[in-house]
Amino acid sequence: MRFSSRGRTSRQRGFVLGAALLLAVLYFALMELLLLDSTLSLQEAQRFRSRIVAATLAESAAELAAAGMVTKPGGEVQSEDAQGTMTGTYVRNGCCSFQLSGQSTSKGVPPASARVRLQGRIVGNRVTIDYSTHSQ
Repeated sequence: MRFSSRGRTSRQRGFVLGAALLLAVLYFALMELLLLDSTLSLQEAQRFRSRIVAATLAESAAELAAAGMVTKPGGEVQSEDAQGTMTGTYVRNGCCSFQLSGQSTSKGVPPASARVRLQGRIVGNRVTIDYSTHSQ
């Protein structure tokens, strides 16, 4: 202590102490900004994941409802797993046209919902999709 303070006045020591305190405050402010930024990034990543899971579940619900669509006049399927819930509906209109729809809600943080709707026609054993919509 004596060696480092030799030849310095109290004013110089006060300046060094003030500069050290200022640098410490700036360092902790920078750490707080980085923490806030990482928290916002994590929340956005969770929202993105939840939306993707909901969209995937809605498509899976439509696929499950489409099982046997060439031989059946319609049907509905509901399922739930660790990712969320899904409901699929298949409606056949007349001889040739059909509509498939899937709805889902993911169990993520925060939860998200998605819908998919497909319209098309069946000629013989050939299935053609004419129109599709996806929404969240």
